[in-house]
Amino acid sequence: MADVKAMVEAVLFVSDEPMSLPKIRELVPDAAADDVRSAVEELRREYDAGGRAFGIEEIAGGYQMLTRPAYADIIARLRKARTEKKLSQAAMETLAIVAYRQPIKRADVEAIRGVQSGEILRALMERSLVKIVGRDSVPGNPVLYGTTKDFLGVFGLNSIEDLPKPEEVK
Repeated sequence: MADVKAMVEAVLFVSDEPMSLPKIRELVPDAAADDVRSAVEELRREYDAGGRAFGIEEIAGGYQMLTRPAYADIIARLRKARTEKKLSQAAMETLAIVAYRQPIKRADVEAIRGVQSGEILRALMERSLVKIVGRDSVPGNPVLYGTTKDFLGVFGLNSIEDLPKPEEVK
């Protein structure tokens, strides 16, 4: 039973979706349905009694290992930090142009980069690193972009004036 319990725990730990008992049985060789069910229940009791930050929940016709609601804020901060760390080279270039030249039109960003930048600007807006700060007074009134407070926080800046000067970067 101990081996079955460890295998069930491993399956639930790595799964990113609810696992039904039949599916767990497929993955845990030579385990009877009652052994799998008992292992899940024993793990649930252990996690609950141990005051763990996670537990096994029965959802969508299966079981899934989930963090407890009390830790939702911590998980949200972690996900945000991971997302912010994973900026592509193109996103970093675009972000740097916006940061140093704000307020700036998309056309000006594209002129500097030499490629279309609309999708990247949209992605940076979704990550709350760039925002629309107004409209230019030229014909067509194009949107002007600038950085956000989240941008400052991600890069550890108090204000935009704290950006390194171009000559300091070299």
